[in-house]
Amino acid sequence: MTPTPRAKKPLHKNPRIGIPAAGAAALALAGGVLMWSPAGRADATTDRAAGAFTVVAAGDIAEQCTADDSDCEHPKTAALVKKINPKFIMTMGDNQYDDARLKDFTRYYDKTWGVFKNKTHPIPGNHETYDPDGEFKGYKAYFGDIAYPKGKPYYSYDEGNWHFIALDTNNLNSAQLKWFKDDLKATSKKCVATYFHHPLFSSGEHGNEPVSRPVWKALYDAKAELVLNGHDHHYERFAPQTPDGKRDDKNGIVELLGGMGGANPYKIEEVQPNSEKRLTDTFGVVKIDFTDTGFSWDLVGTDGKTKDSSPSYTCH
Repeated sequence: MTPTPRAKKPLHKNPRIGIPAAGAAALALAGGVLMWSPAGRADATTDRAAGAFTVVAAGDIAEQCTADDSDCEHPKTAALVKKINPKFIMTMGDNQYDDARLKDFTRYYDKTWGVFKNKTHPIPGNHETYDPDGEFKGYKAYFGDIAYPKGKPYYSYDEGNWHFIALDTNNLNSAQLKWFKDDLKATSKKCVATYFHHPLFSSGEHGNEPVSRPVWKALYDAKAELVLNGHDHHYERFAPQTPDGKRDDKNGIVELLGGMGGANPYKIEEVQPNSEKRLTDTFGVVKIDFTDTGFSWDLVGTDGKTKDSSPSYTCH
């Protein structure tokens, strides 16, 4: 998977998501939420490559705050989702802080990201296990079959030429691993993306989480393309690499860590090999553009600016 650099774009304007230039439309914060005027808005479906679709991804999202609090970030990241209007949304765990109770999902997450619940494919993080009423109790009650389409907190689905696998790395037991490997073998799709909460590689406060190494090994053997994680509250992208952390532009997996959905940011502690970009104290969402043959993404901040753009990658 040899990455192809993309042309750099000015941060004040990103035509890929239709953020208008000055004078074409107004961008302002109202009640802590990013608001857009429709004037001059580009249609995100124009000039699409074959089989193209757009997805939004983020983890570590809803603190116990609302738009009435100017420091509350998840209403602002939700406003970005509304503007981008993706095909669907992937959340990488810790959807609701601190204990993921149903009453907190209803009071906070539901008022912002919950607007898009019918097109969200979530996974649980460690905070979903802290519910005093029982592990995943509030998470399951809130998302229902959306998070448990086959009765388990892990599942898969297809879109275009892509196969997506959502895993629960809180309980990565033998039954889930067997299901995962069988599911990976069964897909006929050319490209594979997998997402789970705990990153194998991270330069943040939690650091590397070896619990997901068996997943990486199976994905690498299957020549999968992309892994997305949360857990550490920062943004980070890695060059294609092996499960052992060796750079491999031909067959390596690209890791994207997107824990900047709204929770308090973490520090960068120890920069890992193959880490190409790290940002903390930055809230936003990752806008991923998938095609029949590859993918690329932009990190869009709550101020509407593009904070980072990945290379373009071709599926193995």
